[in-house]
Amino acid sequence: MRIAISGGIGSGKSTVARLLAERTGYEYVSGGVFFRQKARELGMTIEEFNEYAESHPEIDMELDSDLLSFLRRSDDFVIESRLVGWLCYRNGIDALKIFLEASRETRARRLASRERQSYQEAFSDLVRREESELRRYRHLYGIDYMDSSFYDLVIDTENLSPEEVVNEVFSRLSKGYRC
Repeated sequence: MRIAISGGIGSGKSTVARLLAERTGYEYVSGGVFFRQKARELGMTIEEFNEYAESHPEIDMELDSDLLSFLRRSDDFVIESRLVGWLCYRNGIDALKIFLEASRETRARRLASRERQSYQEAFSDLVRREESELRRYRHLYGIDYMDSSFYDLVIDTENLSPEEVVNEVFSRLSKGYRC
């Protein structure tokens, strides 16, 4: 089974994906790691790299192509990335597509904690990154990656711990919810 987790910055994608992988025994794959690694290679912050990618569409296309190749040749994994659910949907790849959502304020608090920065700084970074990504993906693919309408499960993580989110996924699956 393929489990694809998407959502906004700070929605809990990575944490939930790791926990799901542990509970299922599946491989954990992070799409964000590839993006952050590429930013480091170019000596840029994530924010700088996002802005750079706006004028260099080949970056997203290369990363998405690599991700798509992985999706087509692999099974029994939990993968998280901003576009993985949309890539599965668009390309007819069988996967349980999960979208995690939370308010910008909650996501900024999580980001501040993770990045060890002030809430204001985290909120500002989140808005900049999100707007940059929305522009890029709208330009490249004509999509709003925050549109959850084609996902199998949409879970509001606002007031849930990562463990509670994972329990919610298993609860829905045990009730016969299928992709």
